[in-house]
Parts: sequence; structure tokens; C-alpha cells
Amino acid sequence: MTARTGDFDFSLPPGLIAQHPASPRDAARLLVVGEVLADRHVHDLPDLLRPGDLLVANDTQVIPAQLTATRGAARVGITLDQPLADGTWRALARNARRLRAGDRLDFTAAADFSAVVVAVAEGGSVVLRFSHAGAEFGARLAAAGALALPPYIDRPAGPTAQDAADYQTIFARAPGAVAAPTAGLHFTPELLSALSARGVGRTAVTLHVGAGTFLPVRDDDVARHRMHAERGEISEAAAGAVNDARRRGGRIVCVGTTSLRLLETALDAAGQVHPFAGETDIFLRPGVAIRSADLLLTNFHLPRSTLFMLVCGFAGTERMKAAYAHAIAEKYRFYSYGDATLLQRVNEREVVLF
Repeated sequence: MTARTGDFDFSLPPGLIAQHPASPRDAARLLVVGEVLADRHVHDLPDLLRPGDLLVANDTQVIPAQLTATRGAARVGITLDQPLADGTWRALARNARRLRAGDRLDFTAAADFSAVVVAVAEGGSVVLRFSHAGAEFGARLAAAGALALPPYIDRPAGPTAQDAADYQTIFARAPGAVAAPTAGLHFTPELLSALSARGVGRTAVTLHVGAGTFLPVRDDDVARHRMHAERGEISEAAAGAVNDARRRGGRIVCVGTTSLRLLETALDAAGQVHPFAGETDIFLRPGVAIRSADLLLTNFHLPRSTLFMLVCGFAGTERMKAAYAHAIAEKYRFYSYGDATLLQRVNEREVVLF
């Protein structure tokens, strides 16, 4: 039966959309979704996981991706999307129809910072080559750019200095994300220490979350939706850690949908994860087999979104609808700065997690 976008709809009271994170981060509530539902907190994770389990986190670092440029007298809004292998950047541009290959854009908020338009594509997408690279690019971007916070976080005056800290995970290492891998926002040094003491391992992969994460599903036929490609990397060490943990009987616990999508991209038919470097546009949803992870820690997602479709594919559509109805009734906080869920893969043998 064809899945429709409306099958993944639900009604969310606007007051449940979190505008600020919990403090401390691991004080956020955690809805455990297995055979039954259990209301816990993120700091309970050491009690919910087992020695030998492996956390797989995304270590991408959020960059200030919103820029204002001038081309002559015209102002152009730029949102960086993805770094490309040749050093250029894919970006979304307001007024892109006025841009042509070869145009120069100047970012006056930072000295001696500009970009040349390499290509213009449909839908407001452009490819830019910046005047600086490496550390010099990072320094100028920090001076000229602003965080691209999700539109449901209400900041009429723009992101704050507190947002710059709040919207970055403890795992952040590799600059390149437009949006935070929000499941990672819940971790603190104290929680990581407690997990290590419990015997839970940890490794990291990198998926640079692009601006496409905010785009809605426009086609009613879910199978016709095409994900925006995002650049990712799984090192040989990370792939080995995942395969070794599985071989020893440990469970793979993905911290966020981004790490799960990357593992699935690099998974072979025998269930082995391989090193990977490139782009992925994998679309996980009901009907698409998910085999790389046993548990998924993730936030509460938007109705009709690819992320809600992903968690339905991972844990079962009816189970997730029931879990979200419970969360709404119990006033859990939703979206990027909100609370979290710990999901058991639906096609695994049912076990008690708590």
C-alpha cells in the first residue's frame, strides 16, 4: 500500500515547541519506546544501556551558515548548505534567479571576504567558491555569518550568544553543519563519564546536516520524495568499532537520525559497516529495512516530516503514533531544544529496556 504524507500527520499544540534547552542538558525527559512506554530522563541512560553497547554519535560542528552578500547594489541572502569535495560550497540563495555564473558576492560584515558563483541550479541552489579556505575561511565566516536556527525557534532579534553555545553538541569536532544533530545536544561530560563507567563504548561518525533538513515533504506520495544529499564520513576506526561491538553481542545505539542514516548508507548485505566518504541521500521510512542499529536516541520530530517517517520505519508507525500521543498528553517538549526518545527497533526480538 502506498504511504501518503498525511499518514504521518499529528496535531501538536504550539506551546510544546521548546524555545530553550533543558538545563543541565541531560535533565531533559526521555520517553523509552519498547513493548511499553516508560517516562524517564536522559540522565537515566546508563541504567537503560548495557556493558558492551556502543553509542554512535555525529561529531559534525554547526557553522554560522546565514550570510548577507552584495552583488553591486543588490543584496542577496545566502544559507550555506553543504561543503563539496572540491572545496566549493552548495548554498541556497534568495534572489538566486538574478545570479549568474561568474558573479562576485561580497560579504561586507567581514573584511576581504567574498565568493564567486560557480553554478546556478533550479530551486534557488548555487555553488560558491569562497575567497578563503581552511582556518581563514572559518575566521571570516565567524565574523560574517549567523546561526541558521530552525524557524520554529522564535528569535525575532536573531540567534543569541546563548544559542551559539546551546546549539552545539558535546561531540562537535568537524565544522560543516547548517543544523545541529539535535539528539547529541542532551549529553554532558557527567553523562558520558557515567556511560563509560557502565561499560558503554562510544565512537563518532560525521554527517554534515544541510539546509534541506528544514524543507517539507511536498509530494503526497512519500516514495516520490527525494532527500537533499548530505556529505558524510565513517572512518575505518569507527566502522571497526561498530562491527566489533556487534560481533561481541553489544547493541548499536545511534545518537540521532543522522548517525543512523550514515550507518545504513555504509552497510553491506551481510550487515557489516564499511568506511565511507561521500554524499548520501538515503531516505529511511516504513517499508525500508533498517539493520545497522538496535536502539535510536532521537528528539521529537515535526509532523509530516522525513524524520518522523524515519522513526516510524525504525520503531513502527502505530507504536510511534501512540508514543507521540502519550508525549503530547504528558507535555513533553518537542523539536530541536526539546526532550528525547529512546526507540527499540521494531523488528528486533522484544526485550525489556528498563
